[in-house]
Amino acid sequence: MELPDHSPEPMKSPEPKKSPEPKKSPEPKKSPEPKKSHEPKKSPEPKKSPELINCPAPIKTSLSSQWDQFLETCRTADLANSPDSLSPEFLAQLYKTWAGSDFAFEQCLKHPDLVFQLQPLETPEPGRHQQALGQLTQQALNENDLMRQLRVYRNREMVKIIWRDLNRLCSMQETTQDLSAMADACVDQSLNWLYAEACKTWGTPMGGGSGETPQPQKMIVLGMGKLGGQELNLSSDIDLMFTYPHKGETVGGPRSLDNQEFFTRLGQRLIKVIDSQTVDGFVFRVDMRLRPYGTSGALAMSFSAMEQYYQDQGRDWERYAMIKARAIAGDIPEGQNLLNILKPFTFRKYIDFSAIAALRDMKTLIQREVKRKGMQGNIKLGPGGIREIEFIAQSFQLIHGGRDRSLQEKGLLTILGLLSPHYLPKEVTQTLTDAYIYLRDIEHALQALQDRQTQELPVDGQQQARIAFSMGHQDWSSLMNTLDHHRALVAHHFDEVISVPKVASDQEQTAQEHWQLLWQGSLTEDEELKQFQEHPFSEPQASRQRLLALRDGKAITRIRRQSRERLDHFMPLLLEHIGRSEQPDLALTRILPLIESVVRRTAYLVLLMENPKALEHLIRLCTASPWIADQIARHPALLDEFLDIGDLYNPPEKAELEHDLRQQLTHIPEDDLEAQMEALRYFKMSHLLKVAAAQVAGTLPLMKESDYLTWIAEALLDQVVGLAWKALVERHGHPVGEDGSTCNPGFIIIGYGKLGGIELSPGSDLDLVFVHNGATHKETDGARPIESSTFYTRLGQRIIHILTTHTPSGRLYEVDMRLRPSGASGMLVSSLTSFEKYQRNEAWTWEHQALVRARAVAGDKQLAAQFESLRKSILAMARDPVVLKEEVIKMRRKMQDHLTKSRRNQQGQPLFHLKHGRGGIVDIEFLMQYAVLAHAHAQPEVARFPDNIRISESLEEAGYLTASEGQGLREAYKCLRKAAHSKALQNELPFVEPTLVEPFTQQVEGLWQQWME
Repeated sequence: MELPDHSPEPMKSPEPKKSPEPKKSPEPKKSPEPKKSHEPKKSPEPKKSPELINCPAPIKTSLSSQWDQFLETCRTADLANSPDSLSPEFLAQLYKTWAGSDFAFEQCLKHPDLVFQLQPLETPEPGRHQQALGQLTQQALNENDLMRQLRVYRNREMVKIIWRDLNRLCSMQETTQDLSAMADACVDQSLNWLYAEACKTWGTPMGGGSGETPQPQKMIVLGMGKLGGQELNLSSDIDLMFTYPHKGETVGGPRSLDNQEFFTRLGQRLIKVIDSQTVDGFVFRVDMRLRPYGTSGALAMSFSAMEQYYQDQGRDWERYAMIKARAIAGDIPEGQNLLNILKPFTFRKYIDFSAIAALRDMKTLIQREVKRKGMQGNIKLGPGGIREIEFIAQSFQLIHGGRDRSLQEKGLLTILGLLSPHYLPKEVTQTLTDAYIYLRDIEHALQALQDRQTQELPVDGQQQARIAFSMGHQDWSSLMNTLDHHRALVAHHFDEVISVPKVASDQEQTAQEHWQLLWQGSLTEDEELKQFQEHPFSEPQASRQRLLALRDGKAITRIRRQSRERLDHFMPLLLEHIGRSEQPDLALTRILPLIESVVRRTAYLVLLMENPKALEHLIRLCTASPWIADQIARHPALLDEFLDIGDLYNPPEKAELEHDLRQQLTHIPEDDLEAQMEALRYFKMSHLLKVAAAQVAGTLPLMKESDYLTWIAEALLDQVVGLAWKALVERHGHPVGEDGSTCNPGFIIIGYGKLGGIELSPGSDLDLVFVHNGATHKETDGARPIESSTFYTRLGQRIIHILTTHTPSGRLYEVDMRLRPSGASGMLVSSLTSFEKYQRNEAWTWEHQALVRARAVAGDKQLAAQFESLRKSILAMARDPVVLKEEVIKMRRKMQDHLTKSRRNQQGQPLFHLKHGRGGIVDIEFLMQYAVLAHAHAQPEVARFPDNIRISESLEEAGYLTASEGQGLREAYKCLRKAAHSKALQNELPFVEPTLVEPFTQQVEGLWQQWME
């Protein structure tokens, strides 16, 4: 029978659609001659499929033959439905499915009732596979029956999945997730059935940790590769590993088996049930080669054996494989515990560019195999194929995933979305996403044909036409144009990411060869000295001795072979770059401590070898600032910041800072305080490095530098308050206010000094005061209530703990709480009421001076506004001018007596202390504080701002400073602070020659004499 020719006339015939009688009338169902109910099937005009008007002629001919076969099968089968009942839209989908899948057609021919079950094809419900297979496996009578049930279910579900995929009723991601969910359920339900049978036959495996009571042990199945990533294709193998928590032996069986033997037998039976080919086909092909030791390894291993293997023998490609490992069956919570144990093997805590070399080697092997077997048409392994996109995404995961936990996701498309904009531009990740989806769609089209695992493009014209039709192309040429476009883009981006470092010039190679001979100890002492003289080092002998101290030191002799090989490869490159720098002696002196600090973690050296520009900038910045060199030597993870040079020298705005920190903390488990504290510390260190780099490059003015450093502190304090608050609220509930309302949080951190004045410098500590507005004698509303005042005290303690605890990355900040009411003897956290009472009735003048440079920097916005109003009110109190002046002068002299240090130059002349010297930074601060306290009652605007620059501007506007005085004061303050910042970055004390700052300090001294004497 011919397929309908889709001419317009038959489509106008309404008779078949308007005849509802066969479905509504009960008579046909009771007829003893059911075949008569199929009479409409003999009609030459079945339902039409207008979507197939443009179907290529060869495909239409094939479909016509398939339709005839299906009709014949329906005639001979006792079906409750008729092909005549199928709607045109449904027929269009049916033809599209058959055109793209012989497997689907064969299943429809074998089980014609399946076609009618598919109309309409509903969106699959989550968990449907587990539920359906749970019911089926419970009914299984024996292992053979279990195998049959699984295969029948799998074949029917595959038709549905192929149908949805080829008709684009779902996305590619939905197809792969549905396939993966079916595989999970098949393995899990089969394992449950087999485990119960095995325990009846061999006894129950028991085990436990040292000193623990033995508990029943269950096997865990890890899904690897595409199954682990929930990315199975239409004919994927499933890569599995079998493991179990503890060693032990079975109890209750005819004889004891150790747990490994029990789970090995169980695993063998599971593979047989899933993988074996029967008359009903197979469920999934099972591949166990990714397990420890491969095909020669035990089929099932205990957790301790797995951990030992990956710790001692795990190879680079196994890290790549473990990225996608997921517990899919058995005791899944225990499986997740194992994966958490193994995570440090996969995701190194430091940046690991060695992964690039490993992936590059893997790709080279694949390319050789592709070329050898003539597989250029392979859309997975060929140039620009699926594997290259996977390598791009997973290279970033392996390199950065230890620090950036967001990259520990398993799904490739999810990872691509996370790579922009920090790691790759948005347009690149979008290009790769589009290409990946297109390639996976073609992969599905290829595999749907015969339910066969293939990624090879067909050479047969008929198959090419069918694939093109499945992909929505007019012909094969159109498909290839689109495919070649995607593959070319993928190949380009792959080469950019997984590229071989550029070959050095002949001159650079010669220099590196000479340095290599020196590093290997192949030169005489005179030849080594000559090498330093020629580059030129101003102190060749001293520089040579520094290098030899590293080369011949004990630290180098004790490192592993791989680390030594990396170091030997890196040092000539480093020395060649240092030799071309402006100050090679200084550069060598400052870089060598960094090299010594990473000799046991030489993946950092690979980072620099892979990124020569990063090495150049490292040398430049370390030469310019010993502070930078010291920070990187202490925290080599900061080398990651050198991968984006543009970002390194351009610090972000405050909103970007806050967003970046939130994103970093989002991917850390809420109960992992240690990891959260490490993330906070790395965030601070990385942004401090950017401040220093921008200052060295001259791209960040002083005021912007202070703003940026203050924003860093504010962003961190805001998150610290949030972390501490959440932990206490979960335990005790929310505190309440005096009116009984819930406080959320009803708490602020007040920053004093440099933090309050928005004038932080790189090494500043934080002067903090905590204030709350909770009720004094009312309890929190949680399951374990405590007094609200106690709650806030614990909140303050937890905040200080997070800020000051030493972790591997050091402290977040040094914190000084002595400015709180009553100082060190006072309450850690004060209510706003008690804070006001103290400030109005008990505070010393110097405490009001400190309040001039105070502001709320984190916490409750409403309470912050209340504090600011209170601050202005207190500062505007009328004061006796004589007493005020005496108190300020008294405090200034006290500071000079206790804090001022002296230092002399080489000629014995005294140097000027930038902060405490006469006319220095502290004198300017005292002048501003005095002026605010003296005049705010008459001119409240002078108390508006907490920073000295804007205070001076307010005083000028109010007439207390002339324009020249105000401008001179501001210039002096900026100059002195800039000099202090520069000294800090040079790790030097804040002393300078007096002549360098005299024009500024004289102006300050003059104003001091005018106001204070």
